[in-house]
Amino acid sequence: MRILIVEDNKRLAESLKDILNHLRYEADICLDGGDGYDQVMSGLYDGVILDVMLPGMDGLTLLKEARSHGSKIPVLMLTAKSETEDRVAGLDAGADYYLTKPFDKDELAAALKAVLRRGGGMIPEVVSFGDISLDQSSFCLRRGEKSIRLGKREFEVMRLLMYAKGAIVSKETLLLKIWGSEGEAVDNNVEIYISFLRKKLSFLKASTAIVTARQLGYYLEGGKTV
Repeated sequence: MRILIVEDNKRLAESLKDILNHLRYEADICLDGGDGYDQVMSGLYDGVILDVMLPGMDGLTLLKEARSHGSKIPVLMLTAKSETEDRVAGLDAGADYYLTKPFDKDELAAALKAVLRRGGGMIPEVVSFGDISLDQSSFCLRRGEKSIRLGKREFEVMRLLMYAKGAIVSKETLLLKIWGSEGEAVDNNVEIYISFLRKKLSFLKASTAIVTARQLGYYLEGGKTV
């Protein structure tokens, strides 16, 4: 999953990114509220950690604008303002959770997990398609009793394909969701990881396959439902 950090304290933002990377999330940093709003509305992110005091556009205004334009992205508001009225203002603006600074990293991890579950419905520990299943806690791809652990990028590619439930996922979507808008990845990166995943599906002897939709992207097909 890719998380957007909108925080103008660069040192804190980098610390947050390190914490999220350790938790196996991809993360991007935005130091300005106006730019943060554009990125929130881009559709590239699964969740947002949002500061209140920001240059350009404050966090409350950013969140109100995003909600008024239909964004349902899960938002964890992180701020030094701890008074009850500040918490109420944040929740009224549309935040899913309000965490005050300084924070404990374990509390942050638990809060973010809760926010992501609440925002998109319960996130299942295991997702299935055809005759394969993906354990999101262990990064293991399984068919029956046989399993193989995926690398981080392999896991993200497979997760997006499985969540699509047989619909086509474009190369552009895979690149942006996994490597980010400022990443150095190119189309070839996607092809490499698709190739890795196909080999692992072959190892599992799965009948579910990753199919290439020419000039469109990739999708999962076949396999008896597990």
